[in-house]
Amino acid sequence: MKKHYSIIKGKYDNQSMVIDCQKLSGYRLVPKNNIEYDGIMVNQLVIINQSFIEKVLKKKIKRKLDLYLKLIIDTLSEDDSSDVGVSLRNALNDLSRYRDIVEFKYQKYLDEKYVSLLLQKIALLEHELKQKLIYLIDKPVMEEEEKSVGGRRR
Repeated sequence: MKKHYSIIKGKYDNQSMVIDCQKLSGYRLVPKNNIEYDGIMVNQLVIINQSFIEKVLKKKIKRKLDLYLKLIIDTLSEDDSSDVGVSLRNALNDLSRYRDIVEFKYQKYLDEKYVSLLLQKIALLEHELKQKLIYLIDKPVMEEEEKSVGGRRR
């Protein structure tokens, strides 16, 4: 038995309608926009349809991975400064936190094959961030070694 809720404007002008979302099982969303308007205020949204949950999560995950990929590309193209190391560490911490979210929150809504592919992509991004961070740490040491070698070369 499917549950359908419809709210008709005009019938409930001065009343508030409350739907108990705790009894519904599905993926829960909380709107983050704070734009005031005269329409219906939505505090929480529960998506019940499995195919729609997958579409929403895949779109959300793709957006987040593109954001991390853009961050890596920007840090690789920037000149090396102390600020880049801090931003790389923050990105690495955010990426590991995001991996945990994918493993524990999204895994029950998505296919195993898609989740394993996603975790491989996240691991690749983490590897690239770690390599860049190691390069930034070792670069001053390598520059000092080159200066100390000096002398004549053949």
